[in-house]
Amino acid sequence: MPSPLPAAIEVRGLTKVFDRKRERGWKALRRAPKERITAVDHVDLAVEEGELFGLLGPNAAGKTTLVKVLATLLLPTEGTGTIAGLDIVKDADAVRQKVGVVLGGDRALYWRLTARENLWYFSQLYNMPDAPARKRIDELLGVVGLTDRADERVENYSKGMKQRLHIARGLLHDPSILLLDEPTIGLDPHAARSLRALVRDLVDQHGRTVVLTTHYMYEADQLSDRVAIINKGRIVACDTPAALKLRHAQGLVYLVEARGPVEDALRKLPGVQLLGAVPSEAGGMTYRLRAPDAAQDRIAGELAEAVQQSKGTLLGLRREEATLEDVFVELTGSGLREERGGDEDE
Repeated sequence: MPSPLPAAIEVRGLTKVFDRKRERGWKALRRAPKERITAVDHVDLAVEEGELFGLLGPNAAGKTTLVKVLATLLLPTEGTGTIAGLDIVKDADAVRQKVGVVLGGDRALYWRLTARENLWYFSQLYNMPDAPARKRIDELLGVVGLTDRADERVENYSKGMKQRLHIARGLLHDPSILLLDEPTIGLDPHAARSLRALVRDLVDQHGRTVVLTTHYMYEADQLSDRVAIINKGRIVACDTPAALKLRHAQGLVYLVEARGPVEDALRKLPGVQLLGAVPSEAGGMTYRLRAPDAAQDRIAGELAEAVQQSKGTLLGLRREEATLEDVFVELTGSGLREERGGDEDE
């Protein structure tokens, strides 16, 4: 019986530790004490060929560091990793031929060049022959929807267009695996939706394997075939979004929109947990709450009564499906937003 094909990406015990001086600026002298920061902590992971795999976690969780190690931009401190069966340390040059990398920011584009000129420049870094390079550039401009603006300077592009050009650059050498680090961060909703559709299409129509890092739970939920939740450098769960929500998102989630001083009354309801609150369009607040499954027959009435007794005005009340953030809270005890902060690369 033939042996199964290797996973597109496989890591075992992968760890990356940084040494950082405790004091910054002119005080960070050569003899200043250092602290060891474990950005990626003994990660075990396998990504199958043709899969869109999401890495969901807050900023500073280790997502970008993990991507940079897989892309051979950083050496692991310990553990092993393979890309299409190639070792990311011993076979680094061959790995780079298999992988396209799109990191956040605009630093990898030349703003005073056109999109076509940018891609031509990078094609020459890959030593691509002229005719195949021009054909590939035209093809990729069509894939990312920039054909009509191909000869316009990048400095005139919107952020969403620049992100599309980043993806085209990452695909120039026709890699089988694409590593996307926070591709929609900072985009307006329309541009983010368009870019998500492009990413999904790269898997479904073009046969790529994609690893997507994000701290947007909606993005991971909607795009990923499977998703790994990473927190403080460790993978705390990995499965399909539906399976994760079924297994870990316990309880009933309700949205209560109300005006007035109602938060304390909602918090005091037995078994109710306040997950978050945001201003509503009607001038009040929308409270997201979780209640025990056993309270299903009575919780809606109790929420409405709590608002009324606190002299508030109830504007809306509805049940909501569990999200990956509910899974994250269940596993870590805090929300994605609460965990943000720090340098993602450390």
